Amino acid sequence: MSLYPPIEPYNSGHLKVSDLHQIYFEECGNPNGVPVVHLHGGPGASSLPDHRRFFDPKFYRIILFDQRGSGKSMPLGEIKENTTWDLVEDLEKIRIHLNINKWIVFGGSWGSSLGLAYAQTHPQSISGIILRGIWLQQKWELDWLFKKEGAGQHLPEAWDRFSNFIPLQERDDLLKAYHSRIQADEGSIRTEAVLRWYEWEAARYSLKPEPVESSKGNSPALVAFAKIESHFMFNRGFLKTEDQLLRGVDKILSIPAKIIHGRLDMTCPVRAAELLHAKWPEASLQIVENAAHSPWDAEMIEALITATEEFKKKVPNSSHHP
Repeated sequence: MSLYPPIEPYNSGHLKVSDLHQIYFEECGNPNGVPVVHLHGGPGASSLPDHRRFFDPKFYRIILFDQRGSGKSMPLGEIKENTTWDLVEDLEKIRIHLNINKWIVFGGSWGSSLGLAYAQTHPQSISGIILRGIWLQQKWELDWLFKKEGAGQHLPEAWDRFSNFIPLQERDDLLKAYHSRIQADEGSIRTEAVLRWYEWEAARYSLKPEPVESSKGNSPALVAFAKIESHFMFNRGFLKTEDQLLRGVDKILSIPAKIIHGRLDMTCPVRAAELLHAKWPEASLQIVENAAHSPWDAEMIEALITATEEFKKKVPNSSHHP
């Protein structure tokens, strides 16, 4: 099963969600179809044209948007007024702006965290939930990314390049060390920190990671990505408690849901999906054996499109129209 053919939006624009932030959004597919909203990862990444292709454009009304500070949203790289709960309310503002009653939430990686936070805050707005690459914002997950005993033991060369950039006396808290450098004013130290941060991200991303060009450390999109992602990670996703996303599952038990996770995911360990499913047995869990963190691995594409096909039968008709 492969991606649907490329399509273009029939509607796009910017929605002013605060005095500071404007959110880019677009709609594709069937204007009268079942609404589905795609939540991109990062945080600080952006929606991509190929994200439209996980959904049957004849059946779905496909909504993509760039979260605060990312992609085509403005201002780029802004971390003020940029928390999980700001993004949760942005989703509601987009839904109301587009005159949608209920929609399916489809999110991966950080998008799974945001999807859970949004669904638990506004369950009345959700007709279905499809989540990939679960990230719960817990300490053990951050340790996996920022301590050698985690992903570093599986990717030693990439880990050495990531950790050795930081002076020895600061390596006991790499997240804090990188956060302070990435959030600093422009300069060679920030540029190098952004590059190393992204290299470590890329090394964990897929079954066949691609090298990162050194010139990318000055890319405005990459600087925005690193600033926002380190901002969210340093602040532990702005959750009230570490287990908030697990404890809140009881608010969404009646919503059709599917959890999909790559067995070989080096960014979001499969344990996160298993913890979520243990709290949420009503959601089906699929572990994709030959897939990593990327949604673009062949078996992951097949799993995600199979899910969107399955949900054609699971979504109540009330989601078609407001």
